Amino acid sequence: MTNDLTCDVEEIRTLFLFEKLNEEQLGRLCREGHVEEAEPGWVLREGEPATSFYVLLDGSVTLFRRVGTDDVEINRTDDRGVYAGAFQAYLGDRIRQVYNNSLRANVRSRFFVLGAEQFAQLMREWFPMALHLLEGLFFGTQSTQQVLQQRERLLALGSLSAGLTHELNNPAAAAVRATSSLRDRLTDMRHALAATLASGLDPNTLGSLVRLEEEAVEGVHTAPQLSPMETSDLEDRLGEWLGDHQVTDGWDLAPVFVQAGLAETYLERVAQEVGEARLERALRWLARSVEGEILMDEIQDSTTRVSTLIAAAKQYSQMDRAPYQIVDVHELLDSTLTMLAPKLGDGISVARDYDRSLPPIPAYAAELNQVWTNLIDNAVGAMGGTGRLTIRTWRDEEFLAVGIGDTGPGVPEEIRSRIFEPFFTTKPFGEGTGLGLDISWRIVVNKHHGDLKLESTPGDTWFVVRLPLVEPEPLAIPVAGELASP
Repeated sequence: MTNDLTCDVEEIRTLFLFEKLNEEQLGRLCREGHVEEAEPGWVLREGEPATSFYVLLDGSVTLFRRVGTDDVEINRTDDRGVYAGAFQAYLGDRIRQVYNNSLRANVRSRFFVLGAEQFAQLMREWFPMALHLLEGLFFGTQSTQQVLQQRERLLALGSLSAGLTHELNNPAAAAVRATSSLRDRLTDMRHALAATLASGLDPNTLGSLVRLEEEAVEGVHTAPQLSPMETSDLEDRLGEWLGDHQVTDGWDLAPVFVQAGLAETYLERVAQEVGEARLERALRWLARSVEGEILMDEIQDSTTRVSTLIAAAKQYSQMDRAPYQIVDVHELLDSTLTMLAPKLGDGISVARDYDRSLPPIPAYAAELNQVWTNLIDNAVGAMGGTGRLTIRTWRDEEFLAVGIGDTGPGVPEEIRSRIFEPFFTTKPFGEGTGLGLDISWRIVVNKHHGDLKLESTPGDTWFVVRLPLVEPEPLAIPVAGELASP
């Protein structure tokens, strides 16, 4: 840049920022500031120390915001008086004083330039009341946003906790019921065995009966899957066989043997071993053994479900793990889906279209889970309890992409540009803070140097998250600023 060009008070007066200043103030601006001429190229870069405040006198400029590794164009203008640079210098060291954007001159352009310290001093002297209002607005908004972000997280945590409690209660209750039933069956089995032994079985027959019992128990795990019609037919046949052999309540025993995949040929073998006189007592003992095995399987399934849910909750919360780590995104997605299962209900189907060849990536795992929670929760809400949720992963150049799609009505065109704004929500009053997507955007873009975008048509809406496959170079990403104009 060429410095120390003539600063003309009359020219400065024509800029909308300064048109209400008096002669003394305009003169001080020219004394403490200066005019610079810039060739086409970068004037200031985002993340660098904010040392100057720039006002366009003539020319054309473009404002950029860094998203990931890309400079994204925000605004292009040739309006005189637009400004950029250290316009938050009046906040002093209470915030990090770096440029919030990058500014590029499109053609040879002239700027009125004021040092950050001089700009802050003039603001304090000339506009003390306005300065206090601006400070209050800035820090008040920041504080409010932090409180509401915390509330958003607590609301999500409360919802997830309620769902997890419900999910844990079902298998736990099933295990308790099965344990109680198993106790009764073991008692019955002991009585049936005692009655069978009291009938005078010889050792060889008892050994054969034990082998038949082992075969019946093994059948619980190896029985073929039968259709409802096949199951009903087999139960009818076994019930008739038991009735023909004078076994009382045969229709109650028949379904037990069917669950173990046992047919008439098995019952015939039992009859041959023990004889008709002892048949009923032997069959009741065998049936109680089969029921005991079935109940133990139910207990195992229930407790395994509890362990799975706890493991998913631990994966979701990332307890006892470093905040920043190498993670498998698919594990994070699956744990989030497990936590949100109660919200999905019976009306929403889930399709997982994962590219399992994708490598683990460096990430803040717990915060990514918050992103998945927000996006999936929004998708479920949009579908109104009925539809198809699709989770897809793929490689997109040097990024890992995650798509979360729903079959809801879509996002109206007129609000798409606002959905990532803080506090903007389409939910009824009291049902949302409007921070879910804003938080998600900040986590993905600011913290992971990725990007988050929306693609929406009626019946096919996608939020696509792109995350770097490798850790990017450190980059300061401050709060977004604006290129102000009249």
